[in-house]
Amino acid sequence: MSVPRDFWLSCGHHLLDRDEAGRLCVTDEFLKAYLARPELMPPPEACSAERAVHRGLLLDPRQPIRSGKLTRIADQDARENWQIMIAWRDHLLRHSSLESAYLEIVRRKMKFPHILVNQLVQAIMRNALDGCNDVFMLRAAEMFFRPQKVVRQDMSIIAIDEETGSPGGRHDPSPLVTLLGLPTIDIDVLSEPTADGYWKRSDRYDLALDLSAGGRGMVALGGVIVRWISHLLDIEVMIEPLTELQDATFSWYLGLTSEGTRIGDAIWGGDDLDDATRGRLIGLFRLTFHDPADVREEIRSDGVYLLLATATGGELRLKAQNLVVGLPIPQREAVN
Repeated sequence: MSVPRDFWLSCGHHLLDRDEAGRLCVTDEFLKAYLARPELMPPPEACSAERAVHRGLLLDPRQPIRSGKLTRIADQDARENWQIMIAWRDHLLRHSSLESAYLEIVRRKMKFPHILVNQLVQAIMRNALDGCNDVFMLRAAEMFFRPQKVVRQDMSIIAIDEETGSPGGRHDPSPLVTLLGLPTIDIDVLSEPTADGYWKRSDRYDLALDLSAGGRGMVALGGVIVRWISHLLDIEVMIEPLTELQDATFSWYLGLTSEGTRIGDAIWGGDDLDDATRGRLIGLFRLTFHDPADVREEIRSDGVYLLLATATGGELRLKAQNLVVGLPIPQREAVN
């Protein structure tokens, strides 16, 4: 029996408690970790009001902060950062779990900075994948909270972490990056020979994933989708990666990205897709439900089609929230 290994240490999951159902509960230590963010650390020239807020929250990160305290902060950027942070903290504290806090954000379309929401998604995904030793699934799960850049190499479709692969990346060039003409970073494609290295590199996000149709990467992404839906909605689904829509009735679809939604809309409307648009559609899944009672009757026989597509420049930003609000299921609060 393989022993579960740790990963994504920087998401702070070890600072969180868990309730009897295994959901993540906010702790003082987790809240204090936000206070170490560069945007919230008072610089040497910070005013006394800003220092007082920071010092007080270090002592008691749950203490109420009245708006008047924040308006006294002299620097406008610092004041706005603190207003956002306190609103975020208060939202987390209003809920019994991070999962419940996330569900309210996506269902009510609440506006918080993407970086905070993505960090929340990572912590929840880390919980959902606890005990998972399949590094292909772990790498595929990174797509839920980190934007990717998709490039083509011969017959392969390769997803590279967008931030790690950006100019000024921290690492030295590799043959793959040189071949593809990408910014110079030390990056490998996840494969059997490189798989064991994932554990020590999981917080570096410097392993690429092959998303070619029929390959292990797409199968792994399907497995992550199953875990995400099960963890958040308490609904069991099955995922089948497809290479094309063959005689499908296309009763219900959802885009895993914005471009995937646009392509789904075009197919639904009977529009012809040009070659460039077809080329951006890199993934297609059929989702079915274990329990027919979980889904609307007219969808049961055909299932739900999930479309994964890149933007024109190859950017891929997976919309994890669509798997919560886009399924044809009764809206229920599975996670309280």
